[in-house]
Amino acid sequence: MKIKNFAMLAGAAAMLAACHHSSKITEPADLNDQRVFFAFNSSEISDAARANLLGQSAFLKNHDNVKIQIAGNCDERGSTEYNLALGARRANAAKAVLVKDGINAKRVSTISYGKERPLVQGSGENAWKWNRNATTTVK
Repeated sequence: MKIKNFAMLAGAAAMLAACHHSSKITEPADLNDQRVFFAFNSSEISDAARANLLGQSAFLKNHDNVKIQIAGNCDERGSTEYNLALGARRANAAKAVLVKDGINAKRVSTISYGKERPLVQGSGENAWKWNRNATTTVK
């Protein structure tokens, strides 16, 4: 019984340690070209992306008159239609973090460029990893 309790306690400690690991939140000096990146075929917000977006949120809270647009982008793989939809999910996922943190949704517009505006030209993961992003610009 004691071994089982110890195993449960060790598992809980590991889960707490994993949850405690978070990226540092820093307010950027400028929101233009702030980017968060995504895994292949995903619109899930990573810890690093969340920290970046919360920094953007801090900027927006300190600058009430600023409105932004978040553009969802994809790598070259997949059809145009699929990537436009994925880019929209990425942009909306980023927007959702800002809105959940208290930013008025009317201050944040979204657009998807799919695979039409790659950040890095070329094929292969070294290019693709940079093209899977949501990019913020001031409007």
